Amino acid sequence: MTADEPVPPGVDATTPSIARVYDFMVGGKDNFAIDRMAAQRALEIMPDAQEAGRACRAFLRRVVRYLAAEQGIRQFLDIGSGLPTRTNVHQVAHDVDPAARVVYVDNDPMVLVHGRALLAEAGTSTIIEGDVREPGKILEHPVVREYLDFSQPVGLLLLSILHHLHDSEDPGRIAASLRDALPAGSHLAIIHFWDPAGEHPEVSAKVRDAERVFNETLGTGRWRRRDEVEAYFGDFELVEPGLVPLAEWRPGAEAEAEQKDSYYTMIGGVARKP
Repeated sequence: MTADEPVPPGVDATTPSIARVYDFMVGGKDNFAIDRMAAQRALEIMPDAQEAGRACRAFLRRVVRYLAAEQGIRQFLDIGSGLPTRTNVHQVAHDVDPAARVVYVDNDPMVLVHGRALLAEAGTSTIIEGDVREPGKILEHPVVREYLDFSQPVGLLLLSILHHLHDSEDPGRIAASLRDALPAGSHLAIIHFWDPAGEHPEVSAKVRDAERVFNETLGTGRWRRRDEVEAYFGDFELVEPGLVPLAEWRPGAEAEAEQKDSYYTMIGGVARKP
C-alpha cells in the first residue's frame, strides 16, 4: 500500500502485523512500511523467508486439492487464514466441487476487511472473527454451525498458526480441543516453524537466531522440534509421506522451486481421524 492510501477502520498501520508481513513475503500488496521493515529484519537472518512463504501457499494448494479430490472432503475450517492472496482455499476446493463450503477464521482487522470483500457474494464461503486461543468460541460460532455440518468430515487447516502461540498458551490443548470436535474421517493439516535440532544442527542454530528476531519484532514465533509438532496431531493417522519439509509433501510440478535453504525451517503434514 502507498502512503496516501486510506487505512481500513480498526487497522493499526504503526505496528507490524504477522498477516501483513506474510503477505509481503508471498508478493502481496496489502502491507505497510512497518510490515516491510519487520520483514527486512527477518530476511537479514533468514534470507530465504520469502521462498518459505511461497512454499506455504503451494502446500496449502496441494493439501486442499488432495482432501477435496482424493478424500472427498467438502467442507473446510481454516483458522488463522491470513490475508487473501493468490489461490485461496475456497478457490482450490471449488475447482473440485463448486458446492464445497469454507469458513475462514482470523482476528486481524485487515484480514477481515479484505476477506469480507472477497467473499461478499460467494455464498458457499465466509469469514468470521475468531482467535485460535479460544477454540470453543470458534466451534460454537453460529456462522460456523450454519456453514459446516459436523456430522460429516471436515478439513481443519492450522497452517502457520500454532507456531505463533507461546508455550504458556498451551497450543497442545488448543489442538486437542479442535481435534475432539471433528467427526471420523476428518483431516487436520498443519504447517509449523521447525527446529531440526540434531537432524540438521547448522540449520537449528540459524533458526534460533530467527526466533529471537521474530519475537523482537512480531510478538511471538516458536520453532519447535519434530516430536512437538507431531504431538499436535494426537491419535490422528498421518497420511503419507508424514510430517516432512513442505516441498516433500506430495510434490507436483509447482514444487520444484519452492524451497532452497528454507527447506529445513518449516514442516507440514496431514492426518486423518480414524
